[in-house]
Amino acid sequence: MSNQPYDIIIIGAGPIGLACVLHAKQKGLSYLIIEKGCLVNSLYHYPQNMTFFSTSERLEIGGIPFVNNNAKPTRTEALEYYRRVAVSAQLKINLFEEVVSVKNEQLTSNNLFTIITSKQSYQTKNIVIATGFYGIPYLLNVKGEELPKVTHYYKDPHFYAFQKVLVVGANNSAVDAALETWRKGAEVTMVIREGEIGKRVKYWARPDIVNRIEEGSIKAYYHSTVEEIKERQVIIKTLDGLQTIANDWVIAATGYQPDLSFLEKLGIELSTDAIRKPAYNEDTHETNIKGIYLAGVICGGMNTHKLFIENSREHAVKIVEDVAKKIGDRS
Repeated sequence: MSNQPYDIIIIGAGPIGLACVLHAKQKGLSYLIIEKGCLVNSLYHYPQNMTFFSTSERLEIGGIPFVNNNAKPTRTEALEYYRRVAVSAQLKINLFEEVVSVKNEQLTSNNLFTIITSKQSYQTKNIVIATGFYGIPYLLNVKGEELPKVTHYYKDPHFYAFQKVLVVGANNSAVDAALETWRKGAEVTMVIREGEIGKRVKYWARPDIVNRIEEGSIKAYYHSTVEEIKERQVIIKTLDGLQTIANDWVIAATGYQPDLSFLEKLGIELSTDAIRKPAYNEDTHETNIKGIYLAGVICGGMNTHKLFIENSREHAVKIVEDVAKKIGDRS
């Protein structure tokens, strides 16, 4: 076990987790970031050619300028920006170290949390959970989904050149995958549960995919779902009945969900409706468990479309200000 009790430990080294430690460092708090994957792990798993909807200044953290070449930054530029932030600020980050459990000793004499990870354990006075939502994909729950040809994480279009590709979904990830693989020579079919392309699709991509579908370059089955995935085929349930098409690869761009079970294990209360929104104070972001805070998209529960980097940066200030005040009051 590390002998140093930290003022604050942040779980998750995404942009909002980094924003929290930048502010903690400014306040003179002892801190550590623990991340189960690489630096800004969620952004790393975005498609390689992805362009952000936000402009670079809205992705900045800690007042550090984000300078990029075009109006909208790319995934590569964002990765480089957040890496340089970590380097320039000399942030203490433990990567590829997963949090296994948290022991709440706040009611005992030492008044600390013990965080047990895959590598060691730590003690801290406060915890910030900034784990995002990109780790658990929504599954299709159909026969054949376990086949190697199926992926929930689309990366690079070249891999699919001259292949028969099925893309499931109609939002940004699905549209990017469909357009990029088609432009690399893939024969692309989309399966869309609704009757149209998603309204939240980036404004420059939506007319592109609509036009490709209307001209017949990309085949789309609306009001449809995947019934079964086979080695060389996919069976689709459509309004006209079951359709069987030849297929080499399936990109299931069905979205992702936060790990709310982790919050439940800590005793954090969740709403009983479908959103399952965690309980926390809007002014401080402290949960019903004293000393445990939430930051970033995890605050929205299953509603992952309301909070982004640009409107979650303020969480870091609220949290650290409250932690610094409590530590100051105890000193």
